[in-house]
Amino acid sequence: MSKKSDKKEKRTVRVPPPSALLHPKTSREQSYQRMAILVLMAILLTLIIVPKGGFVPDYYRPGDVASRDIKAPREVLVEDRELTATKKVEASEAVRPFYDLASGSAQAVMSRILRAIELAGTQGEDGVLPADFWPQLEKELGFVLSEEELAGLLRLPESGDLMPDLRRSLTPLLQQRIVGNLDVLLNDLKGGILVRDLGTQKEFELRSPQKIRDPATTLEEAGRLLEQAEGLDPQSRLSLFAMLRQLIRPNLTFNKQETEVRKVQASEAVAPVLFQLKKGEMIVREGERVSEAQIKKLRALRDIGSDSSTLSIGLGLLLAIGLLFQCGHRFAKRNLSTYNPVNRDLFFLSLCLLGLIILIKLSIFIFSALGSTFPYIDASSYYYLFPFAFGAMLVRMVLSAEVALLFAILSSVLLGILFGNSLEITLFVLAASLTGIHGLRQCKERTVLYKAGMRVSLVSLLMVVAIHFQVGRAADLQLLYKSGFALLGGFFSSVLVTGMIPLLESLFKYTTDIKLLELANLNTRALRELMIQAPGTYHHSIVVGNLVEAAAEKVNANPLLARVAAYYHDVGKVKKPLYFIENVREQENKHDKLAPSMSALILTSHVKDGVEIARENKLGETILDIIRQHHGTGLIKFFYDKAKNKADPDVQQISERDYRYPGPKPQSKEAALIMLADAVEAASRTLTDPTPARIQGVVQKIINNIFIDGQLDECNLTLKDLHSIAKSFNRILSGIFHQRIDYPDPAYKERDKDAVKRKNLEDTNRQQAKDSGGSDRGTGAGSTEDLKRLGMS
Repeated sequence: MSKKSDKKEKRTVRVPPPSALLHPKTSREQSYQRMAILVLMAILLTLIIVPKGGFVPDYYRPGDVASRDIKAPREVLVEDRELTATKKVEASEAVRPFYDLASGSAQAVMSRILRAIELAGTQGEDGVLPADFWPQLEKELGFVLSEEELAGLLRLPESGDLMPDLRRSLTPLLQQRIVGNLDVLLNDLKGGILVRDLGTQKEFELRSPQKIRDPATTLEEAGRLLEQAEGLDPQSRLSLFAMLRQLIRPNLTFNKQETEVRKVQASEAVAPVLFQLKKGEMIVREGERVSEAQIKKLRALRDIGSDSSTLSIGLGLLLAIGLLFQCGHRFAKRNLSTYNPVNRDLFFLSLCLLGLIILIKLSIFIFSALGSTFPYIDASSYYYLFPFAFGAMLVRMVLSAEVALLFAILSSVLLGILFGNSLEITLFVLAASLTGIHGLRQCKERTVLYKAGMRVSLVSLLMVVAIHFQVGRAADLQLLYKSGFALLGGFFSSVLVTGMIPLLESLFKYTTDIKLLELANLNTRALRELMIQAPGTYHHSIVVGNLVEAAAEKVNANPLLARVAAYYHDVGKVKKPLYFIENVREQENKHDKLAPSMSALILTSHVKDGVEIARENKLGETILDIIRQHHGTGLIKFFYDKAKNKADPDVQQISERDYRYPGPKPQSKEAALIMLADAVEAASRTLTDPTPARIQGVVQKIINNIFIDGQLDECNLTLKDLHSIAKSFNRILSGIFHQRIDYPDPAYKERDKDAVKRKNLEDTNRQQAKDSGGSDRGTGAGSTEDLKRLGMS
């Protein structure tokens, strides 16, 4: 091939992220999906934030000094809730008691008495009553008469001429308004009552107590009328009185249900009492004492929105959140090197943000209810108990510090909006989140989570004190409550993060630092198999892990990820260990009998095998990506040169592409570090006399070759980083190949040497004697020279 064609082949196109290779989609489809996620998140957050129900920090109480001027942002009608409530109570109390009047009750009573008398007239001349007399009589009257009362009833038909006179005298009496409790009615009549005639359904007002009696008075008057009736014998009079006593009932009754319904209707009919605030009207001035009326206006402004359309507020908030998301996403995409999210990452970030807002919203409702349970604690004190830093800490554990920083800014702004455009809340959330992110920068053990929570608690405490004094309040008991809540809030954040990490690792297949701590155990199944099947590769991986961990600390990479990924980067060699030189001792090199192309294919296959083994052992996508990238698209130079030397230039042209690893090139600092350390460690093994100068030369040569080959083009290592990496490699390798002084032999070995010399001299003399005797013998068994063969094969 010509040089020009070689150069063209060396130009590599930027390989998409491994997740894109696993799930191939066009960039336009991914862009649409990401846009859909952002729009959906903006809509959901708008629906959560817009509805009222929370509280806004309210630092003013009657007599407090205002810390700043507060003006009405626009013209608005504000409801005077206390006065409106008073008006409603007055309207409810003004409703008059409602009574029902059964105007036909008198006719009903007289009809039942007359039907009973008619039944009594059905007896025969011999005084025998019909068989159905008793059931019919009890049905008509609704009660049972005694024998004496029945005897009087049976004699009434004989006085038939008297009944019209009795009816005319009793009917007006029974038609009067009879009430069960006369005292209650007389009290209600002071303000008047409403009466509804059940017969005509007409209502009228009643204020006079005339013609109103109770049942006892009515019965007593009926008894007098019966006494005055001529022609009635005492027994018949007794029977009529007994029937009247049972049948006279109140016909004017209080309707409690209707009265309550009318009271509710009257209360609801009261229009709210409003007072107007003009746009720009000064509510309170800085330095003046706040009055109760001003606090009422301030709280009205806090709950403002009743005068505006909720739809317009929601649309404005939706537009603001959408622009915030879009601007933040585009800025991070262009300026943050670690921000290259796939759809899974955006979905995770959206879920974290949505979960945080919902958690805070629910907490607002819960702790608002506690305000009435513990009235001595201000409602505004409870929100410092909320785990505001939880979301940012979770993102830092799963993704990166840069992404967590963007999340912290967005979440603090949205929570400030949720709390009524509160700048204090925004600053508090931002400070707590940044502290949590910084505390988790290197999570090498689980206790780091709680240490980060303690730092968040401390910073939250200081922010509480700062906000408390910034608004002009003096040190009081509320400051103590807020400080205690702030300390607990940081602890709650760390507890939530600890509990959520295993769930996120399972759902989203992320590899967090906690997962890396588990994988760093050298007794995992994959590493134990590597140690048994390919001990040379295992030792090489351990040394590479030490190299990359030290170098990662110098270039602000993740040392834990670099070390753990180095342990597993060559795990694919376990399938064909004897084809890799570090696992070959004195056996024949298997590549001697293979074509260079086949040898190159076997070497490159360990990357694919490693990915399969890593997936079987659930090592996570992060480590899988590093396994794919740790050779990049590097050239297998030995077999490439061997193939070129064997090939006939006139017949066959060797393609360099066939002798390169499939890639992709390293996309992260950790993957690049493992590539460099892998090559440097292997090259250092070829040094016959590994002095520090020679080690430095090899390290410099290897890094330069990899850099010139373009393998570091897609990671964010700088030339300064490469210089730091080389210095770190030199230091570690010099320690591994350090020189030892030639210690003098111990005294017992010197004695053994003298004894050997004397023995050899004696053997020489004996040999001469034996030679003269014609006898041949070798050196005696057990000589110290035989010990030199131990450990040799």
